[in-house]
Amino acid sequence: MAQGPVLIEIEDEPAPKVAEAPPVPDVSPAVAPRGDAMQMAARVAAAKPSRLGRLFWGLAGALLTAVLSAAAWNFVMAWIERAPLLGWAFTGLLAAFVLTLLVIALRELSALRRLTRLDGLRHDAAQALEQNDLAAARAVTDRLDALYRARPETEWGRARLAELRGDQMDATGLLALAEDTLVAPLDQAAEREVEAAARQVATVTALVPLALADVVAALTANLRMIRRIAEVYGGRGGVVGSWRLTRAVMAHLVATGAVAVGDDMLEPVLGGSILGKLSRRFGEGLVNGALTARVGVAAMEVCRPLAFAPGTRPKARNLVKQALSGLFQTQRSTNGQE
Repeated sequence: MAQGPVLIEIEDEPAPKVAEAPPVPDVSPAVAPRGDAMQMAARVAAAKPSRLGRLFWGLAGALLTAVLSAAAWNFVMAWIERAPLLGWAFTGLLAAFVLTLLVIALRELSALRRLTRLDGLRHDAAQALEQNDLAAARAVTDRLDALYRARPETEWGRARLAELRGDQMDATGLLALAEDTLVAPLDQAAEREVEAAARQVATVTALVPLALADVVAALTANLRMIRRIAEVYGGRGGVVGSWRLTRAVMAHLVATGAVAVGDDMLEPVLGGSILGKLSRRFGEGLVNGALTARVGVAAMEVCRPLAFAPGTRPKARNLVKQALSGLFQTQRSTNGQE
């Protein structure tokens, strides 16, 4: 038999046409990146413990403190009876430890007081604007000047405010001048903190595939960002104060639905709805970074000593664009090389 290629003609089935091929389906909402890490971190931070939970942890803390105190006392007294020199040395160490705890507690109270001071300034400024009270507005500017007097970066703004405040004839003009000279430069520093945190969360989410690692990274980065934003505006980020502030910010975002994900969130970065064309991990990173920017804007509103004037509130989309454009360009160039 002769060997060679065999031609088989099929007349019943026409050749398929490329133009009639069905389009490639888009990524379904169930598979598309949703920012799970940031949403879980927001729920964890905003969760309010129940009364039973607070009672449990209060009793557990009191019991643990009593047990440790009794054990330390018995330990020191036993060594004083056995070896007085070592016993008194241990007594000195214990006293130094207790003194350190007191100093930490005082710093936490001072941090809470400074956060309360910022909240009081914002409230009094709003009252002065509402009533158009020039005397109250001048009192607010005096308190602002005292708040930032020890910070060299505000020296020019305070001098400018002192020079022009006499020309202002109403509360609106005076507080607007205070915002332009004192608070606006601080807004720029706070925005840089937001951009850095958004970039960090996006990078960790995209590069670390470990389960719950992105949640821990997102929560840690947001805690650090909120504490630094508070410090920018004159608050001190103690542990208790930072956690309470974080809970307030996250609770506000969850209540208003600001942690919801939409395609318009990343449109300035991606240039359109092409999120589904990216890798799963990189898409999650972009969404988590965008949600972090929203948290940062909310933290700025909470920590700012003056409320944002109409039209001056920073937009999370602009911060996302500045923080994540470089990451998207890097991912796009990497895909091109592949």
